[in-house]
Amino acid sequence: MLSLGLLIPFGAGTVPDRVAKTVAALASTAPVKHVTLVHDGLPETIETRAETADELLYERNLIRSPEDALSVDPASSLTDGETIVYRPAVPVTVVIDGQPRALRSAALSVADLLRAQRVPFDRHDTIAPGPASALENDTVVVVAHVDAWTETVRKKIAPKVVKRWAFTLPEGTSKVIDPGKPGLAEVAYAVSRSANRRAVRRSALVSRVLRAPRARIVAEGIGEYTALSELAERNVAGTLKFASSALSMVATAYTAECAGCSGTTASGRPAGHGIVAVDPRVIPLGTRMYIPGYGHAVAGDTGGAIRGNRIDLGFNSNAQAFQFGRRSITVYLIK
Repeated sequence: MLSLGLLIPFGAGTVPDRVAKTVAALASTAPVKHVTLVHDGLPETIETRAETADELLYERNLIRSPEDALSVDPASSLTDGETIVYRPAVPVTVVIDGQPRALRSAALSVADLLRAQRVPFDRHDTIAPGPASALENDTVVVVAHVDAWTETVRKKIAPKVVKRWAFTLPEGTSKVIDPGKPGLAEVAYAVSRSANRRAVRRSALVSRVLRAPRARIVAEGIGEYTALSELAERNVAGTLKFASSALSMVATAYTAECAGCSGTTASGRPAGHGIVAVDPRVIPLGTRMYIPGYGHAVAGDTGGAIRGNRIDLGFNSNAQAFQFGRRSITVYLIK
């Protein structure tokens, strides 16, 4: 009967229903259970006849308030081997934008407290102590909302694509010569948000290029064209560039076996297909070119009769040279 007298004062003269149930449970013949009670982070294994978590707390002289945290439903039945976590609320003060608010909370951290109180915050706001700080007795949490700041963002700059026409590639095919590399830019923004913190506005202040992009170079095949008009009809960019490098010339043919020929050209290369004789004042030696019906060639030789818009095409046999004869051609200089 002495134990009953110790529990009665909690009801200020009247035994509360929960205390009565606890007394009944202690006096009953209910089987003994072994549970672990974690109170303020400290675990304790208890032998009890309490039927619910609430009765267990009363048995341990712990009076639960609505602000306290309990890991299970207070009215749920206890089971043998169960773990109950109980954290009583502590008094704290929250100062939001200069407005103080006193309350009690069982939150583990400052962030948990602010979420429970529905106080919005993010990384731009000033919070002291920090959101990850443990919440202790009489902690003062100060929140200063920030609704305008400067933000720096880095962005990639896409490389431009440069196309180069390739006579050696079949028409309609392409080949990446250089994949290029993106550049990098840094942009500073003035950021502000509305009073309800839902709308965000950004205004660019200044930007600068940290690394210039390197162009992506793609070779586009155009095959063995005999006229630039076909390029123009297909609206292929670069037609004008080819046209500006085109020369109308009179071409003849020669071989290494021609009369007075040594077989070695002025450039030191052996005479043959692909080596043409030019007037260096019109086409400098070493210039690469393309001649429809003949192919790629290099200005690698000179000749006494080759003056002005005259060109002499090298062939590998006399039969090929005779077949070509003398004709007017268009020479495209490859730059």
